[in-house]
Amino acid sequence: MQVTISREFRFDAAQALTIFPEGHKCRRLHGHTFKLVVQVKGRINPETGLLYDHAEIKAAVKPLLEIVDHSYLNEVPGLENPTIELMCVWFWNKLKDQLPGLHEIALWETPGAWCRYQGE
Repeated sequence: MQVTISREFRFDAAQALTIFPEGHKCRRLHGHTFKLVVQVKGRINPETGLLYDHAEIKAAVKPLLEIVDHSYLNEVPGLENPTIELMCVWFWNKLKDQLPGLHEIALWETPGAWCRYQGE
């Protein structure tokens, strides 16, 4: 039986999206409370009844949250242009080897604006 499990995280960070033209509100320094959802997909282990222990997902994500939480994202290596699209790819690349079965990264910058990434 195949399932998808999800683990949600939150972090606060500042950014400036300098790709936007002068006068655009996102070009200026601003911050968000981001919501990150990491999904893993696979078969349930018949002996345990689990796909993953959620603590394993949390342990893989924790060092990344320590990098981005309360940071200026433009200064994080690999996030010099911290759009939510590129942030999803950044999280994916950091987690794909640690979480076999990684299925999707979803990142909300506001309750109404988010991005989903499922790898290449």
